[in-house]
Amino acid sequence: MSVVEKGKVCVTGAGGFLASWLVDLLLSKDYFVHGTVRDPDNEKYSHLKKLEKARDKLKLSKADLLDYASLQSAIAGCSGVFHVASPLPSSPLPNPEVEVMAPAVDGTLNVLKACVEANVKRVVYVSSAAALIMNPNWSKDQVIDEACWSDLEFCKRSGNWYRASKTLAESEAFKFAKRTGIDLVSICPTLVFGPVLQQHTVNASTLVLANLLKEGFESRENQVRFIVDVRDVAQALLLVYEKQESEGRYVCTAHNAREKDVVEKLKSLYPNYNYPKSYVEVEERAIMSSEKLQKLSWTFRPLEETLVDSIESYRKAKILDC
Repeated sequence: MSVVEKGKVCVTGAGGFLASWLVDLLLSKDYFVHGTVRDPDNEKYSHLKKLEKARDKLKLSKADLLDYASLQSAIAGCSGVFHVASPLPSSPLPNPEVEVMAPAVDGTLNVLKACVEANVKRVVYVSSAAALIMNPNWSKDQVIDEACWSDLEFCKRSGNWYRASKTLAESEAFKFAKRTGIDLVSICPTLVFGPVLQQHTVNASTLVLANLLKEGFESRENQVRFIVDVRDVAQALLLVYEKQESEGRYVCTAHNAREKDVVEKLKSLYPNYNYPKSYVEVEERAIMSSEKLQKLSWTFRPLEETLVDSIESYRKAKILDC
């Protein structure tokens, strides 16, 4: 049984890699979607307007996570909110506390405050496995599940401000939910691959895969990659939104694979790219489990399907030509 009727829902950062697939899924399920973007008239969001049912069921609103009034306006009248937007720096920043931490933490709290004011029935927050996995106390035999949290100060000392921002933002979000009684559920995806809908920007996780095909690295560490398909993450977001029994955090991962094995699979499918020349073996990492999410009936597609659909979409978007 669904937790809410299929009324209006808001998706923050609607033009992003994951959010675009979520908007597409919500429209296909006959939700009315308010999508927040920085500039609704910008060509980079044109793919959203071309989605099936977008003409009748999608409204794009100009909003900024640090501009409370703009969020208030976008969320008003919505019965549910999917908070997807979050800064992910592509290069080192001079002031990460201001440029990464503040938008992630203050922006998330602004969204939640607007949800309280609008009497939103449920908020689904996209966190990250980054908020679980970076902790010096974890051993290689540790199973990373929903009870695990990254060590905030360790993240900062290591200079990993993205992981720090996701850890603090999710933690503060649940503290806020406890104080106010708002129904909050979080999804923590691992490395997200899959086909792209957006044509004018390349997101960070897409670059991870694209660079394996075109950069010709001399040597790379053969680390374990925890991979999940963007379409399966979108399905997980809708699942925890609609399922009455959803609560707390959900790890969202599908495949644990050594990077060298991923590259060998890609070589067998697409032999003519500039792959890494060699790999150095490294220690195994802790294991991640999506058991809690799978108990809600979440399923995921095979890794080969994700890889093939990713590469074909990169070709179409000319990402591999850059």
